[in-house]
Amino acid sequence: QGPTQAFLLIFKGGRPQAPERTSTFRAMATVFPSNSGIVVGGGLAGMSAANTLMENGARCVLVDKSAFCGGNSTKATSGINGAETKTQKNKGIDDTIELFTNDTLKGGAKKPELVKILCGNSGADVDWLVEKFNLDLSLVARLGGHSAPRTHRGAERFPGMTITYALIQMVEKVAEKSDKARIITKARAHKLLTNSAGACVGLIYEKGGLDFQEHGPVILATGGFGADFTQNSLLAQYRPDLMHLPTTNGEHCTGDGIKM
Repeated sequence: QGPTQAFLLIFKGGRPQAPERTSTFRAMATVFPSNSGIVVGGGLAGMSAANTLMENGARCVLVDKSAFCGGNSTKATSGINGAETKTQKNKGIDDTIELFTNDTLKGGAKKPELVKILCGNSGADVDWLVEKFNLDLSLVARLGGHSAPRTHRGAERFPGMTITYALIQMVEKVAEKSDKARIITKARAHKLLTNSAGACVGLIYEKGGLDFQEHGPVILATGGFGADFTQNSLLAQYRPDLMHLPTTNGEHCTGDGIKM
């Protein structure tokens, strides 16, 4: 990877990979150079993106429509999967990225190119959480669908909450002490701004009945649409057979990013 990265991305549960871990400023570019990024969604994916932006010397604005950040990520009770992690190696667990990839494809994943990124980055991402945020992910278990122990967690009952809040607190701490980060809650992003060539150059969000704009590269980390039971929802459009079923998804899961 070179010194620039594309940040017009959609993240459903991971983080954009930095070319290397460094505090030196790196220019980021979509169709224009930028030293800032706009993240939509304050779950684990969004907070991972925000922290990675700041690690690479960029400013970040994070927008979330809920009153507080966390999303569905805080509900996770099993842990986080990673192959070839330092913890696995220390415990003598024999696991590979290839094996994790095969397990994921066998489990029903439909896009091999995304599976390759998810599984290929997984070990480094777990190590990043441990080293950057001082998280205890020393317990490793083999869960259903996996061919090796690779689900990492600590002693806490709700590892998703522990992991996500650690990342939230890091962004909040930076926001309190500098202008490198801003978190805007109760703000619903509803339109991507594009230039004459059709490239995304920012977004519009609604807060308190008024519209506001942010300009720069956009990272969408808004999650799915499993809690939208309205008649014009994506759920009604693509899976009407599920409309009568309850869900553990938070009420914020209405597919806003996908709709944009």
